[in-house]
Amino acid sequence: MKILVINAGSSSIKFTLFESEDEKQLAKGIVERINTPKASMRYSNCRGQQISKEVSANSYDAAISEICLALIDKETGIIKDLLEIKGIGHRVVHGGAEISGAVRIDSKVKQVIVDCFSLAPLHNPPNYEGIEACEHLLPQIPMVAVFDTAFHQTMKPAAYTYAIPQEVAHKNKIRRYGFHGTSHNYVAVTAASILGREIGQLKIITAHLGNGCSITAVQHGQVVDTSMGLTPLEGLVMGTRCGDIDPAVVLFLRRLGFSLDEVDKMLNKASGLLGVANIGSNDMRDIIREMEKGSPSAGLAIDLFVHRLVKYIGAYAAVMNGFDALVFTAGIGENVPLIRSRVCSKLGFLGVKIDETRNKARELVISESDTKPAVLVVPTNEELMIARETIRVMNV
Repeated sequence: MKILVINAGSSSIKFTLFESEDEKQLAKGIVERINTPKASMRYSNCRGQQISKEVSANSYDAAISEICLALIDKETGIIKDLLEIKGIGHRVVHGGAEISGAVRIDSKVKQVIVDCFSLAPLHNPPNYEGIEACEHLLPQIPMVAVFDTAFHQTMKPAAYTYAIPQEVAHKNKIRRYGFHGTSHNYVAVTAASILGREIGQLKIITAHLGNGCSITAVQHGQVVDTSMGLTPLEGLVMGTRCGDIDPAVVLFLRRLGFSLDEVDKMLNKASGLLGVANIGSNDMRDIIREMEKGSPSAGLAIDLFVHRLVKYIGAYAAVMNGFDALVFTAGIGENVPLIRSRVCSKLGFLGVKIDETRNKARELVISESDTKPAVLVVPTNEELMIARETIRVMNV
């Protein structure tokens, strides 16, 4: 059974086609710069063929049309008929408190997505447009929404409640939701498989470290805490997001004359590694190079990134009364041995010991043999997890 996974963003649509029987990736690609004259597509298939070309994509419908044409192209396509696709899985960022798992898309689910526009204004609207476009162009194919927030819905009230007047919180749906749930779910399940254990037997801390960063405590397969909150701004230091700060900083900035829009832009797009390193880049590779050249601000950015991460790992070890595995994933987590090394060097009191040869080689298990907890590097695959969830929902 072939499953198409769609991740519609503000100006792009990523797509992946899977064969469900062996989870083989048949084709993948991205349509970029949607709604501009410079729209383009990159596409590759399992036969090794690759395409990069300009396309006409002045709407999400047009972009989905280009994806469909690529998949059935006589030369480079991978299917003969679009009806070979038996299901479409959509990544949706925010499902609020109403949705606790992947669900078949219907009018009620679409309304929940719309109701969460204010909670995820950069993500839910384009996610919704991607769904609408697929409904217009592929109405006969069932669709499933897989929410970034859903995996975190097992948190208890003590973990997701903010200590503000509860009538205000309930009326306005103000609570911790968490994000990157599809990634945290995938790497937790995969880590358990690598260790030869059932996820229901394990306490796992998963660290998704990319431009956006979050960390999650997964106890016996269920999330008990996570670092992102009402929005993806809370928690770890990120590429351009500040993470945890005193809420009064916002009030103080307002008194200094900054507008709400300016504060929002500062904390989401000009802070984090970008704001602290002050080298004109939030790329960890650039920051490490500048640190090695002696830049104090780049060094501080890395120290702050590591300090915040270590603090959360310690907190989650306490919340779960210990842990069996620490998992690094995403761009920084998978590809920057220095960060893994610095973090783990501060966790010896918890029993963490890594083998630096394995760490630099980015083996799946980088902890020293016969030590606990295990430390792993697991490449995330959110698209595959969305495909799995789509199949599961369709088979119910």
